[in-house]
Amino acid sequence: QVQLVESGGGLVQAGGSLRLSCAASGRTFSSYTMGWFRQAPGKEREFVARIGWYADSVKGRFSISRDNAKSTVYLQMNSLKPEDTAVYYCAARLPSSGLYSYWGQGTQVTVSS
Repeated sequence: QVQLVESGGGLVQAGGSLRLSCAASGRTFSSYTMGWFRQAPGKEREFVARIGWYADSVKGRFSISRDNAKSTVYLQMNSLKPEDTAVYYCAARLPSSGLYSYWGQGTQVTVSS
């Protein structure tokens, strides 16, 4: 089992920045592929980023990184837009699996215009 806890969300003006953190506990963090997803009101959950891959909507603005020593994955979000408003979730999967099996509770990001 892997437990994931996100933090760092909040209210920011358009053009601003936020850094989300996702702290993991449980089994060996470094064994897992970590990803970020988001869900806006009335929309389906969508992929945002994993190491080396980004949704087209966030390319050049968001950056994902991880610190295995701290069992933490980060999402640096710059040049935020109102359409980035959503609940952001981190998730974990084993590299051999196509499905993310473990999810955090989510953190709200609100970008005002």
